[in-house]
Amino acid sequence: MTKPEAVSDADQGRRRRGRWKLLLVVAVCAAPMIASYLTYYVIKPQGRNNYGTLIDPRQHPIPDLGSTALDGHRAGLEDYRGKWVMLQVDRGDCTEVCRNKLFTMRQLRLMQGKEMDRIERVWLIVDREPVQTMLIREFDGTDMLRVDAARLRSWLPVEATTMAEDHIYLIDPLGNLMLRFPKDPDPGRMKKDISKLLRASAIG
Repeated sequence: MTKPEAVSDADQGRRRRGRWKLLLVVAVCAAPMIASYLTYYVIKPQGRNNYGTLIDPRQHPIPDLGSTALDGHRAGLEDYRGKWVMLQVDRGDCTEVCRNKLFTMRQLRLMQGKEMDRIERVWLIVDREPVQTMLIREFDGTDMLRVDAARLRSWLPVEATTMAEDHIYLIDPLGNLMLRFPKDPDPGRMKKDISKLLRASAIG
């Protein structure tokens, strides 16, 4: 007959082995994400030259922007978790500068080839002006959200002589604001930054 003490020891041993197996599974799953974040937020290898400005996500968590889709339904940036997001800000009348940013985002996504499905494009509209139907058709695939302008501008970091409308931003698949590209950017250099991020990251 098995002694109660022996049964208890065996149960404890199985529990310990189970906990170690669970920790191992978690570590294996988390390793790619941890590695990509160490690469971009902690490790700064010699010779690395990013075109976009890296943003510390701890200082710019995505807030509630009071955003809605064009049809008035609730929609927010949190809906894009799991994807890389190229983000632009502008008014609903969308002048030439605005159209150029929309065109740049569309082309940058196409330039990623087989990786392009990892990227979404979002235009945050800061007023109630109607968006032209032809513009919606021309840039089909760009999600257009109306947001509270004051909340938005208090969130997005800018340069000393610019405003949010001058930049294209990049949000990572965990929902962190990650990169700000300069005013009147060079699409070729933007592509290199985005391609490096996609290669380095196992998420999104």
